[in-house]
Amino acid sequence: MQEVDLAALDAALAAGAPVIDVREADEYARGHVPGVRLIPLGELVSRIDEVPAAPTVFVICAMGGRSAQGASLLGAAGINAVNVAGGTDAWISSGRSVESGV
Repeated sequence: MQEVDLAALDAALAAGAPVIDVREADEYARGHVPGVRLIPLGELVSRIDEVPAAPTVFVICAMGGRSAQGASLLGAAGINAVNVAGGTDAWISSGRSVESGV
């Protein structure tokens, strides 16, 4: 499984790449990267048809653990998925823009 940094995520977002946030809904509502789609890790397999078709799908969570699992699950399903190192916590700590709510 490949892992990328926040700079790579910035570039991917600018290019319109899909990003899946695998945290729980309450975590997502408190703050998330603008434009990312919520599919909690526990629902990812049953909702895999909601993952956009793209050359690469970026997966994010709070710090990188759950998103690594999510990227592995997607990879097992034949989807090229990469984990965002540091996750949303690193995104927020870096001072980047954050959205709240669902």
